[in-house]
Amino acid sequence: MSKKKAVVSLGHDALGYTTEAQWDAVKVTARALADLVEADYQLTITHSNGPQVSMIHKAMTELRRVYIDYTPAPMCVCSAMSQGYVGYDIQNALRSELLSRGISKPVSTILTQVTVDPYDEAFYEPSKVIGRHMSKEDAEIEVKKGNYVKEDPGKGFRRVIAAPKPIDIVEIETIRTLADADQVVIACGGGGIPVIEQQHILKGASAVIEKDAIAGKLASDLNCDQLIILTGVDCVYRDFGKESQTPLPTLTLETAKDLKDQGQFEAGTMLPKIEAAISYLEKVPNGKVLITSMAKVKDAVKGKAGTVITA
Repeated sequence: MSKKKAVVSLGHDALGYTTEAQWDAVKVTARALADLVEADYQLTITHSNGPQVSMIHKAMTELRRVYIDYTPAPMCVCSAMSQGYVGYDIQNALRSELLSRGISKPVSTILTQVTVDPYDEAFYEPSKVIGRHMSKEDAEIEVKKGNYVKEDPGKGFRRVIAAPKPIDIVEIETIRTLADADQVVIACGGGGIPVIEQQHILKGASAVIEKDAIAGKLASDLNCDQLIILTGVDCVYRDFGKESQTPLPTLTLETAKDLKDQGQFEAGTMLPKIEAAISYLEKVPNGKVLITSMAKVKDAVKGKAGTVITA
């Protein structure tokens, strides 16, 4: 029987919010991923990096404040750094977990760049908040540099950057080659490093890419059988958080679109996951999307939990 090819998208809960918390979190995550490998899935894994890239950006900015000779790291570099150390922790934890089960399988992290359109409207209306809280004076300095800031009442100001749509995954053929060789691949971490192509030269963009958006694209580019999105809830709900909250064990593509148009899914939480599902299924109509939590994924792949979306 041929293996089921799947892209697995890991949310914040899979990684924790600090370096030490991440060490513990990835051990739990590795067990869930190893369960999928044992269930005969070939995995390509992508992950969030919000807390991690913010921590790196804050550290590099503060370093510049203390040591004037240091150059602050641009967002594209912070994104690359977060991909490296998050991938390092995931691949080592998963490799260890697989070996403990008698499974010898290569696990590797691909530093992944993703092209974006310099004229994407997101660059004119930045929405992603990152980094430390700043004073009004520091915020004014950022504005003079051409950056955007947003006031957090009572706490100060924070940097706001664009979240453009992904166009192409630069290293997709490398990812495909490893996936076709039945290796576990970690790629497009944090949405990928956003770059703009200028006459065959890739230049980093001051932006972040929504990790669910890149998960949908990665799954469609690899023509995967499934897109598995692991998040903080066990399934998708109608009227989430209300007394009328109702679990939705199955959805069709059209129903998902209708619920999206009705405003059923909150921006920044479930909405990007539903949008990723729609994007993937429109390109791979024979595919299947599974949205569930880390704790329920083992049951969910057996049809006993989670939400399944099909065309």
